[in-house]
Amino acid sequence: MKEGLLSPRRRRWIILVLIFGGIVLNYFDRQIIAILKPTIKAQFHLDDAGYALLTNIFTVCYAGMYPLAGWLVDRWGAGSMMLAGLLAWSSACLGTGLTRTFGQLAFCRGMLGLAEPVAFPAQLRAVTLWFPGSLRATANSLCVAGSSIGAIAAPPLVAWLALKWSWQAAFIIPGAIGLGLAGLWRLLYRDPPAEMMNPVADAAEPGPAEKFAWPQLWRTRSLWGIVLIRFISDPVWYFCLFWLPGYLQEQSGLTLAQTGQVGWIPFLAGGLGGVGSAAWSDWMVKRGLPPVRARKLMLTSMAALGPVCALTPHLPNAAATLAIFSIASAVCLSWLYSLSVVIAEAFPTDNIGSVLGIAAGFGAAGAMLFNYFVGQVMGTLGAANMFIIMALLHPLAALVLWTMVRREQPKRRATPGPGR
Repeated sequence: MKEGLLSPRRRRWIILVLIFGGIVLNYFDRQIIAILKPTIKAQFHLDDAGYALLTNIFTVCYAGMYPLAGWLVDRWGAGSMMLAGLLAWSSACLGTGLTRTFGQLAFCRGMLGLAEPVAFPAQLRAVTLWFPGSLRATANSLCVAGSSIGAIAAPPLVAWLALKWSWQAAFIIPGAIGLGLAGLWRLLYRDPPAEMMNPVADAAEPGPAEKFAWPQLWRTRSLWGIVLIRFISDPVWYFCLFWLPGYLQEQSGLTLAQTGQVGWIPFLAGGLGGVGSAAWSDWMVKRGLPPVRARKLMLTSMAALGPVCALTPHLPNAAATLAIFSIASAVCLSWLYSLSVVIAEAFPTDNIGSVLGIAAGFGAAGAMLFNYFVGQVMGTLGAANMFIIMALLHPLAALVLWTMVRREQPKRRATPGPGR
């Protein structure tokens, strides 16, 4: 019998498209304020330190909420938590366009930071359940490529909305679109049937699925390895998101309109690099390499490109800056896309939301500290030292990956014998 449109095997691709759309909006919404940085600074009378404070309000909320968001996804499932996240962050984005004071703006950015962390634990859990190991990295990267598309679409669309109507419209319109997408998610998402469930394929032992209790997770070496990796490598990507559009305008001499025309290029390169590197690691898995080892080899190869960041303050023009950050974005997104798959393959399925949430929370905390450093350095000491530090972060993360991350399996409880 021919399968219907919404048969399970077809539904998983529809779910992938919906997740992709949600993550596009997730990144689009957080990028708006970076693209409108000069406008927002003028509107609310901010200097670079004030702008750094505003981005840190988002980042503190984002970092603090991530571990809880991961636990909530493991507790309530991908479907209900993605719906809640879509409704909340779209409302926060729409509300930003209605603000009139810095306090209102800061409140809406904080609400956006509290809502957006739900997306990635929910996405990872859905992909892990719906897709087998030989497709998981590719499916995950296609899903999370929405982050690149959101970052690509944001510069031209935000500039166009702001120039055609107002800066407020650049927040209100995507917020309204997000509320519509939440309705589609509620209508179409289902968990997979039991026969399609895809717990990690290379589980070490047969039998019923085991998981770590919350306190046990913190005693695994791999959790601390992944936490450390996110803490030291995430700041590079956050710099691309929050500071690159403004850097192009304030240091490279581009106008807002010109930034809208070319500011998407590094994010397109990043998305292509992230998807391509994930497909390469899936190819290695199909050739017989253990999944976690395949991801490690790919991530290390990408990390070797990280030191190009050090060239940034010595570049002659905006075109060279865009080229360097195209490479940097490919490195960042290869790590962000495929490190999630490492989590799915190193931990039991019922723990992956919690692990991703904990790790991403620490990643955002690292970005918050680095963001404060950037806010001080950009206005006073110059950028050379900052870019040298950025150049070293992914190679350092690769060292941690090889020394601390492995397959983690909960110990089974011994069955009590007679008379015990």
